[in-house]
Formats: sequence, C-alpha cells, structure tokens
Amino acid sequence: MELDELKIFQAVLQEDGITRAAQRLHRVQSNVTTRLRQLEEKLGVALFLREGKRLIPTAAAWRLNDYAERLLSLAEEARQAMADDAPSGRLRLGAMESTAAARLAPVLAEYHRRYPAVRLELQTGESRGLTAAVLDGGLDAALVSGPLQDDRLTQSVVAVEEIVLVGGASQGKPSLAELADSTLLAFGSGCSYRQRLELWLRRQGVQPRRIVELGSYHAMLSCVACGMGLALLPRALLDSMPQMAAQVSTHGLPDDLASAPTLLIRRVQTHQPALQALENMLLERGWRGGDSWPNPVNT
Repeated sequence: MELDELKIFQAVLQEDGITRAAQRLHRVQSNVTTRLRQLEEKLGVALFLREGKRLIPTAAAWRLNDYAERLLSLAEEARQAMADDAPSGRLRLGAMESTAAARLAPVLAEYHRRYPAVRLELQTGESRGLTAAVLDGGLDAALVSGPLQDDRLTQSVVAVEEIVLVGGASQGKPSLAELADSTLLAFGSGCSYRQRLELWLRRQGVQPRRIVELGSYHAMLSCVACGMGLALLPRALLDSMPQMAAQVSTHGLPDDLASAPTLLIRRVQTHQPALQALENMLLERGWRGGDSWPNPVNT
C-alpha cells in the first residue's frame, strides 16, 4: 500500500463518492477510480459496493479506515520531525467535557495566536473513551482524569481538581439514608468522576436508587438546581459558571477522593512539536486548587 492510495481511499470514504473526492484532491475522477481499484486489488477485498454511481463502504473499508488514519498520522508526524521543530500540521486533542468548559478556552486561544500553522482539532468525551482513542491512534493526546497506570502512555499532570458533591441550593450534606434514596446525575460509565462517586458510595454501603445519565454539565447542573438529584463535579467548573453555582450547594468528599489529577496523555516515544508546544503551555498555566500552579510532574 502507498500513502497516496490511503489518502485517496479516505477522501472517497469521507466525501461519499468519487466526484467530490476528486475535487478535494484536485485530481481527475478517472485517476481516483483507478487508484481505488488498484488498492482493492492489492488488499484482495472490495472496499466499496458499486450501485450505479453510488459507492457503499463495506465492513472492510471501515476497518481499513482505522489503519489509514494511524498510518497517515504517523507519516505526518515523521514529516514534521524531519522538517523542523516548528509546530505545524494537525493536532488531534481530546479533553473531558469539564476540562474543556472550565480550563481550555484561554489556553487554546493563546495557542492559536502563537502557532497559527497548527490545525488543532478538539474532541470531548469521557476519560475511558479518550484514553482508548489515544492508544488506538485516533487522537494524538488527551486530557483525562487520573490516576492512570499504563506503560504505553506518557503522562504529565497539568492540573489538580477539587471534586465536590453538588446538591440543591438549600440542601445540607446528605446522610447515608438520603444518599441511598437520591437520584445521581452523571455521565456514562466511562466518566472518571462517576467512577469516583460510585466508589465513595460503595465504601459506605450505599446503593443509589437511580442513576440518570446526562450528556452535558449545563444540563446536569440545571437538574441539580431543580432538586432532581446529586452530582459530582470539579469545583473549577462551578467557578466558571457563577450563575449556575449560586443555585446549588457543594459538599466535601474524603481527602483521598476530593483531589483528582488531570493528565495530558500521549503514546510513549512520540515526538510532535505541536503537541510539545501545547504541553509546555499547559504546564506554564497549570492549575492547582484554581489559583496556584502545580510543579510539572511526569508519571
């Protein structure tokens, strides 16, 4: 396989056809068609089903797309490393929803001013899924909640978050009986803060009556403020939303659960100037308890 063939294949897949792929690649349609058939012959599988002028991706096409993404990304990384150390090219960053909302905006704005040649793409999600995407090559790096133990990853602590239990504005710290009878509001099971909350409850022998999964912190805080249930959130997120924070109450957790490091993770032995520049900025701006700066820590 040639990298050029993979680029053509991805363009056809992403543009849903030969015509738009040819326009995107500035090639004639016959060249795109020929190179695509050559790739299929090399692989010995059909990547698309032909129905008239329509191309329908096969299961093999989606499998190949995962490898193509990683190979092309690695080739781009190699090109950048051989060219110079100036940040440029594409940087695919993942981040937890809370980090993106409370922390990243000023950092990314400054990053774009400093490094206009970098095309930065941001994807938000839960820590478990973001970590898997870094390991699979779908992301170059991600900001996830620790601790995290995986020898395949390089990790830098860029923030330490204070995690608090959030309830209605007039609600005192809930008793065990109230916790057992409460509705818990959380992201999906891959969310590290949800896992922290469930661990805390298990320690106390509490099984919550109901867990409602929500897709955004704005929705979660609105539901908490209306008395629907309880949630576990970073205090920094509340600080970034003062109007919402005024409508809820916060309650501390045990010391071993109240502090959560935010890690910038990437694959071991990867060198990417654009990512290194971002890591340096995060460490310069690092957060501990909202106001003070953490020492750079590599684990």
